[in-house]
Amino acid sequence: MKRTVLVNILIIVAGALLFIPGTGSVPLFDWDEINFAESAREMLVTGDWFNVKINFESFWEKPPLFIWMQALSMKVFGVGEFAARFPNAIMGILTLLLLFNAGKKVEDERFGLLWAGMYLMSFLPFFYFKSGIIDPWFNFFIFLGILFFSRYADGNACGHRMLNASLSAAAIGLGILTKGPVAFLIFALTFFVWLCIRKFDFRFRWRDVAAFFLVLCLVGGSWFLLLVFSGHGEVVRDFIDYQIRLFQTKDAGHGGFLLYHFVILFFGVVPASIFALPAFRRHILSGESNGRMANLFRWMMVSFWVVLILFTMVRTKIVHYSSFCYFPLTFLAAYAVSRTLDGRFSFKRWQSILLIYCSVVYGLILTGLTLFDRIKDKIIPLVDDPFAVSCMEATSQWHGFEPAVGTVLVVTTAAACILFRRKGTLGPLVLLGAGNVFFLMTAILCCVGEVEKYSQASAIDFYIERRGEDCYVQPAFFKSYAQYFYTDRQPENACEDFEWLARGDIDKRCYFVVKDIPEDLERFIGSVPDAKLIDRSPGFVFFVREKANAGGGESDDQ
Repeated sequence: MKRTVLVNILIIVAGALLFIPGTGSVPLFDWDEINFAESAREMLVTGDWFNVKINFESFWEKPPLFIWMQALSMKVFGVGEFAARFPNAIMGILTLLLLFNAGKKVEDERFGLLWAGMYLMSFLPFFYFKSGIIDPWFNFFIFLGILFFSRYADGNACGHRMLNASLSAAAIGLGILTKGPVAFLIFALTFFVWLCIRKFDFRFRWRDVAAFFLVLCLVGGSWFLLLVFSGHGEVVRDFIDYQIRLFQTKDAGHGGFLLYHFVILFFGVVPASIFALPAFRRHILSGESNGRMANLFRWMMVSFWVVLILFTMVRTKIVHYSSFCYFPLTFLAAYAVSRTLDGRFSFKRWQSILLIYCSVVYGLILTGLTLFDRIKDKIIPLVDDPFAVSCMEATSQWHGFEPAVGTVLVVTTAAACILFRRKGTLGPLVLLGAGNVFFLMTAILCCVGEVEKYSQASAIDFYIERRGEDCYVQPAFFKSYAQYFYTDRQPENACEDFEWLARGDIDKRCYFVVKDIPEDLERFIGSVPDAKLIDRSPGFVFFVREKANAGGGESDDQ
């Protein structure tokens, strides 16, 4: 017991040291990060914690649970990047604790550490705990719901069945309050496929079913029912329409090829994805004597394929849509590694080659970024996108040691692979994890901010300069949430009627932000003939239109 408590404390400390530092060092990225953070900021501005808003108008795409967390964080730490991302840093710690304790319960402490370690050292899972997007919490609740239900369905389990069913429903309900009914859809599809595999051989009690749906409705439906009873039923209808549209269209311009999420998971969840590959072979459980492990293995395998196939079918392709798969994929990796340590599996040469290859690719990408300013003159003539060319005019400031970080990743990966093939002990895995975490932390603390200069940095700086000014700020011909958050927009400056801002008798100064694209600039000048050019930065051009004076002319006050 004392050892378990100590390990949990060490996990908390390690998670805090890894996930909290640097959380607010880089501006939030459009769209998702700024979207949610802005909704949280507007809750503080308006004092309305019930209705989610964007630009002080109803925002029906997401329920409020995660946004409440961000708003509370901003209440404590102040409005900013750190507060917006802090809830996910806490989720990183909670996830490691859950994986360790779930793994320990299903087998032993070693398996729990392997599961948490595989999650921690893999690339995309680590990055997500440094972000301000909803999915880490959303995935956590779905996974927790499946985990509790797997215990309920375990034929070897005794007692606490209603408790496990209720906890499962509560977790899925919280998932619904975090991102919507897709939480229940994923759970229901996983359960259905699991039933099919078992040929519908499943024992249950009707009182457990009643308890499950009662808790699910009370938790997951609470906010939606309150919306309806308070006369905001149109928000619920718009929310449902949006969820349907995501499955039918390439929403927000995010399309992709059919196997998009297969590629993302393979290369983004390295090294866990490569360690997990042997666990996908047929009859993998034929020699498994641990009934609890076999039960959880089936649930993890089913949930992995359900989510992967589901979002392969969805036409909207965004990286984090398949992020729930990080849980079962790291479980399968931990399972394969644990059985390798036990001598049941062997670590193959092709796995070593894949791990080293991926480390070389990531190392070269990092090195290439640090050398970009030296070679961009040769790259620019090959780029057809004028906006990208304009963004490339930015200049980054590297410290000079960054290429060595990629070298450390390659060397530690190669050494770990060699040692693991020879000895098959935990030591090489610790070395591999240390190299990966060092690479990831350095990339986040030293590199992401420099890369951001080539995308949105100049626009963000312009918005920050307008903070506190009583004015309108309007992007022209592109969608963004950044102008809301970084100008600290107030309700009186929320107008986005482009025609009025461009040609009407505006009552205050209006700034326009245009992407540095010749066609957009020509179109803007034709639409806003009296706008004055005030600045041009990499990627963007900035204009101002002064308020109309009493005689209908333009004010000279700037």
